[in-house]
Amino acid sequence: MNVLVLLSIILFVLMTLIGGKKGVKTFIALFLNFGVLLITILIMNDPNASPPVLLTLIACVIISMITLFFIHEVNSKMLVAFFSTIATTLLLLFLILIITERSMIQGFGPEESDGLYIFSLSISLDFVEIATSVIIMSTIGAILDTAVAISSPMKEIHIQNPTINRKDLFKAGMTIGRDILGTSTNTLFFAFFGGYLGLLIWLKDLDYSVGEMINAKVFSAELIAILIANTGIALVIPIAAAMSAYYYVLKQTKEK
Repeated sequence: MNVLVLLSIILFVLMTLIGGKKGVKTFIALFLNFGVLLITILIMNDPNASPPVLLTLIACVIISMITLFFIHEVNSKMLVAFFSTIATTLLLLFLILIITERSMIQGFGPEESDGLYIFSLSISLDFVEIATSVIIMSTIGAILDTAVAISSPMKEIHIQNPTINRKDLFKAGMTIGRDILGTSTNTLFFAFFGGYLGLLIWLKDLDYSVGEMINAKVFSAELIAILIANTGIALVIPIAAAMSAYYYVLKQTKEK
């Protein structure tokens, strides 16, 4: 049996046993999100299509809707997480565009060129926008996860203490966010260094100094993506906390 099929079956069984109906939905959502990414990439290959950044933003909205509303259904917690994710992504977009253009991380580095010299790079696509799209896609998962981790416990706090005011609820959300911030940022860094350990060893075998390794395009592009993703995590915490505090208290006031 193919290893990928076997691992997929193991994952499906575990998610079904532990998560029940929601676990099955989560498993299906993985493939739906993969399909969205694949379709987005195929559309990007058409020179007459919309700009890659716009296509990526649309894909991020669809991925967010699948992840939040398909798995958890439409409720106040998921609505807050969705809008805080979109707001954070749009704010990050300006930072990503500036850093991508100024750092010149688009395209391929000399380490990658040896295997590409037989191919034409005249593909009628803006590599700056492609690099921007890659970074946006790298951040959306971390931002979504943090937004849900903020909005969900804040909802429970509000249910347990319905008389809490907006300011105190916001403070509670920020306290939760500070605890999440440390673990989430470390998770991204360890995921990066674990995934690119082979790259680091390869650069070392090429006798790169530490300075040359850090400034290598193939390395710095990934590191910049991780740093921006961590920035997104830090940014979504106050945004999600503020939106949650405003929406939950406002909703309760209207119900009264």
